[in-house]
Amino acid sequence: MITYYALLDELKALSEEKFAAFQSKLFNDDKLTVLGVRTPALRKLAKKYRAEFCSLSAFPNEYYEVVFLKLSVAAFMPYEQFITVCDGCVRLLTDWALCDCFSPACIKTHREEFVPYIKRYLAAGEGYYNDGEFARRFALTTLLSFYVEEEYLSFIFASITNCRPDKYYVMMGAAWLLAEVLIKHYEAGLGYLRSTMCDITVKNKAISKACDSFRVSDERKAELKALRSKK
Repeated sequence: MITYYALLDELKALSEEKFAAFQSKLFNDDKLTVLGVRTPALRKLAKKYRAEFCSLSAFPNEYYEVVFLKLSVAAFMPYEQFITVCDGCVRLLTDWALCDCFSPACIKTHREEFVPYIKRYLAAGEGYYNDGEFARRFALTTLLSFYVEEEYLSFIFASITNCRPDKYYVMMGAAWLLAEVLIKHYEAGLGYLRSTMCDITVKNKAISKACDSFRVSDERKAELKALRSKK
């Protein structure tokens, strides 16, 4: 069984001072200390300790890397086990990097069952970090990872409409999701852009992201650019 201080020793042996300084400038949560361990090394540690979630979950949330490992190990769990810890994991999301790296594979084969959780996190507010900014982003990035298929488009559009993109990382998550819809299901995405349901900032950012993609033709890029709205 891994102990907290043994884990810290292992992490510190992998840390890079210059990388820590660089990461610290990018992250949102200044309450987390960044040791500067690169993501591939963290993923290897997560595989090493994938059976140690109970031990890891009891460790303090002092270091970015420790929280990353908690989330990564939880993401390895089978669905029935994962959903018992999911709410606690989402409450650990205090930064875009933690959020975007948290993509539990088990959701892919349990999409219908996980829909109520997505709805719950989209409604997150008081009681979550920063009024639910990263809980809402997690809901959107989960849709991006596992739901961008025709049968879920109506749910995706409703989620983008109702995500309350008043927080920067929620807005960016919604735009990222919508851009992916435009890439994979262009006509449906175009119809949503042309509706009055889409937040203007999300709409414009999604258009920019889609136009940056090599998967969108020049003809479609021109059509999208013509739909940009002035605030």
